[in-house]
Amino acid sequence: MTTGLSGRAGWLRGLAGILTLSLVACGGEPQFPDFTPLVEKNSPAVVNISAIPASETATSPSSGGVNPLEDIFRRFFDMPPAEGEPLMPDEGGVSLGSGFVLSRDGYILTNHHVIDGASEVFVRLADRRELRGTVIGFDERSDIALLKVDADNLPVVNIGNSDRLKVGEWVLAIGSPFGFDHSVTAGVVSAKGRALPTEQNEAYVPYIQTDVAINPGNSGGPLFNLRGEVMGINAQIFSETGNFAGLSFAIPINDAMAVVGQLKKQGRVARGYLGVRIQELDRDLALALGLDRPYGALVTDLASDGPAARAGLRSGDVILEIGTETVRDASMLQQLIGRHAPQDKVRLRVLRDGVRQKLDVTLAELPALPSAQPGSEPASMPPDDAKERPQNSPKNSVVTLLWQILGLRLVEEEGWVRVTELRADSPAAQAGVRPGDRLLRFAGEPVRNIAGLGASLAALPSGRPLALLVEREGKRQFIALSPAPH
Repeated sequence: MTTGLSGRAGWLRGLAGILTLSLVACGGEPQFPDFTPLVEKNSPAVVNISAIPASETATSPSSGGVNPLEDIFRRFFDMPPAEGEPLMPDEGGVSLGSGFVLSRDGYILTNHHVIDGASEVFVRLADRRELRGTVIGFDERSDIALLKVDADNLPVVNIGNSDRLKVGEWVLAIGSPFGFDHSVTAGVVSAKGRALPTEQNEAYVPYIQTDVAINPGNSGGPLFNLRGEVMGINAQIFSETGNFAGLSFAIPINDAMAVVGQLKKQGRVARGYLGVRIQELDRDLALALGLDRPYGALVTDLASDGPAARAGLRSGDVILEIGTETVRDASMLQQLIGRHAPQDKVRLRVLRDGVRQKLDVTLAELPALPSAQPGSEPASMPPDDAKERPQNSPKNSVVTLLWQILGLRLVEEEGWVRVTELRADSPAAQAGVRPGDRLLRFAGEPVRNIAGLGASLAALPSGRPLALLVEREGKRQFIALSPAPH
């Protein structure tokens, strides 16, 4: 009895010791990184950038022109302009941003959108000097711009390797939010390889996502790791208000420096070009095409005389690998091809009709971004006076089959089969087919007419999704369709 109590008392004392240690470790003073040495060392290499649009009077910010910081306060607090000073326009005005010094002789890296459309660019250094910046080159697709100022012996940052950056790492930003120079914010890496498609549906940058507070004026500034190495360039935020909402995105420094090398050498960036239009695979599409899980990039269309078409790639192929790299998704395909130079030869592993095969492709050069063409009509929109052909009569058995199994009514046009009506609860409607869609391929076979589509459908076993290629407003995409049992 005594022995038992003594043993229990010892056990309780031991447990209390463990709990005490746990409380000290978990409930004591938090052990956060000390950022001060990193900031003291690297702040001098971070600069403020003012870009003056061509429509504005080109004056240096220090020579009697409008003070960008004062203008920001007026916009936020409705302050009137000083006597004799012009009111800044509601749109336009001086663009504020950040940047950082790459070399002691004055090369500076920032975002393209910071200096886009500027007639003059001014760089304010940490020692308060304000120098005119020359734009050496820029790349709109990666949102990178390279500047040069006439100065020597400038403080520089230490460029790191963003491929080694890990999710969960501490990172720190230095920049000029709302014009407040050398503001410091910190957080962690939330994710890597984020695709943020542009208006052209391109995604050449695998963004680093963080929770570091970034606001207007931080664009172009550096993102550091705890070793004081630049891991990225702060470029975008995700917000409904325009201000920080917990999601910020940085361009990986490895991708940025690859662009810098080309801008220094030739003033422009040349990327590899495959000549395909692609889409993501979901679970149903993957099953329909013979994959056990969704990965790769599904080819929906090809440039008529592009590298892919010349190499024998086809619509409906799934690109699974480029060289030794597995293609995780459609955006990764763009990034991998974009890292190659024109005329590079690459080997693709593709899935075609359930069979894996290899294709060798010689890449061309990615064309310049297309200019907008206001008022142009989508190439695939059907004419208003398109008339239904006799095959779409309700008495026709094929039409009845298509209506019962897919929930579609169709019309034949010159070389096309077009959707005119969908049953609301039909498999086609649930899959995302819309009236006006043109049907191009079904279950791997071209759709040439309604009768052929009906025959293909009748011969197929039910119970598994099928891939349907449609054209909508000039763009092609695959849809996973699960026909009703028949």
